[in-house]
Amino acid sequence: MFEKLSSLGALVKQAQQISGQMQQLGDKLKDRRTTGTAGGGMVEIEINGLLEVLRCRIDEQLISQGDRELIEDLVAAAMNQAVTKGKQLHTDAVKELTGGLEIPGVQEALAKLTGSEPSEESDET
Repeated sequence: MFEKLSSLGALVKQAQQISGQMQQLGDKLKDRRTTGTAGGGMVEIEINGLLEVLRCRIDEQLISQGDRELIEDLVAAAMNQAVTKGKQLHTDAVKELTGGLEIPGVQEALAKLTGSEPSEESDET
C-alpha cells in the first residue's frame, strides 16, 4: 500500500515540475517574436510566440492608393504567414523542452496554455 502512495507522490511531483516547465515555456514564447509579410513587404505583422499581434505596419504608398480590398487581402496574408511561423515557434519550443522526444499530451497542454489549436506539424517530424 505504501509503495502505491510513494509512486503517487512521485507522479504528483513530476506533474508539478512539468506544469512549472510549461509556465516557463509560455513566458519564453511571449518573449519570442516573428513576422509575416505580404505585398513585397508593404504589409508586415509582428506577433509573439503566443500568437498575440504586437504590431501591424502598412506602407504609406499602399494606403494612398485607397484600394481597401487589396489592403484587407494583404493584411490577412501577412497575418496567416505570421501565425504559421508562430506555430513553428511552439513546435520548436516544445522540442527544446522535451529534448526532441514526442511526449503525448505536451502539444495539447501547450495549446491550452496559449489558447490555440495543437500544432499538427509535430506529428510530421
